[in-house]
Amino acid sequence: MAPENPQRVRERVQHHTDVSLWFALLFLLGFGLVMIYSASSYTAFADYGDQMYYLKRQAISAGVGLIAMLIVAHIPYRFFAKFYVIGIFVSAVLIILVLSPLGVSSHGARRWIKIANGFNLQPAEVAKVAVILFMAVMIARLGSKVKQWQAIIVLFAPPVVLAGMIYAITDNLSSAIIVGAIACLMFFVARPDYKIFILITLLVVVLAAGLVTYVKNSDGSSGGGFRMARIRVWLDPESDPDDKGFQTLQALYAIGSGGVKGKGLGQSMQKLSFLPESQNDMIFSIICEELGLLGAASIMLMFTILIWRMIIIGNNAPDLFGGMLVTGVVTHIAVQAVLNIAVVTNTVPNTGISLPFISYGGSSVIFLLIEMGMVLSVARGIEYRG
Repeated sequence: MAPENPQRVRERVQHHTDVSLWFALLFLLGFGLVMIYSASSYTAFADYGDQMYYLKRQAISAGVGLIAMLIVAHIPYRFFAKFYVIGIFVSAVLIILVLSPLGVSSHGARRWIKIANGFNLQPAEVAKVAVILFMAVMIARLGSKVKQWQAIIVLFAPPVVLAGMIYAITDNLSSAIIVGAIACLMFFVARPDYKIFILITLLVVVLAAGLVTYVKNSDGSSGGGFRMARIRVWLDPESDPDDKGFQTLQALYAIGSGGVKGKGLGQSMQKLSFLPESQNDMIFSIICEELGLLGAASIMLMFTILIWRMIIIGNNAPDLFGGMLVTGVVTHIAVQAVLNIAVVTNTVPNTGISLPFISYGGSSVIFLLIEMGMVLSVARGIEYRG
């Protein structure tokens, strides 16, 4: 029997297109724009005379991010491996530039760089992408050597340095935690040595429990800075209802008043200057107030679908580099979403962290979509023959 024509075989190759992932992503983006308008229209009109001020800015950022995502998605993902070292250095330089005249302060924090009129870049978002790329390249190159201590030091040095710079220079603990979590979980996937990770987890839990016990038993006279104060407020928000516990209490009031079905879209009371910056880190509480438990559950379901489909892509990636690249993006989105919901519900102390694709923030949505572009590029590399 004559062999089949190679041209016909090539014609049967199909690239992977994940409809479920696209649906979940576009749903979260669209829903985020709706909720940003709902949560910010009152304060936007009071401060800028335009109810759509925040919506317009976020829509522009989302549009730029979608274009960037489509461009990145059509570039073979192996091309990005060339920039794994440059990304680390660029991130470090951008973080240092926060201290320069280009640095921008907002709400008592100096975490941004002025790029253009009306657009500020948050270097921490660049650092997250850089760490994902660096870890993916190094793990793929090290292979089985990833278990050696020398390799571990080389692997973790850049992420640790960047996380330290983010915390020390921009005073952004949440982003520093996310950078560290990305590195640790990518390493865990590459080296599933459960014993050592269980020991590390137990150590962290014991240290955290010890710190919480110390703060709980102290009277606060010893000081400890605002982070200690946040732990005290986390333990008892009503201990400082007019200052550090104000935002947490207002968020909990919003969640509680929403009930199962919610008050209805646009009917939030807490967004009327009761809950500070409701379109940012605390937007999940407005979702709960207006759309209730059902609305909150729907958002968590969309995140679950998005993460699940990315895991499928990572498991079927053509090579280890592609799989680790997807793993980094999954880790970033999952950790950030879980931490945001945990903060809003007062499950963990307030760290000031945004909800991916939904909270207001131009830098965040643009770089998240660039990360999604890399995932889609890996997905395009998956071929089906037959």
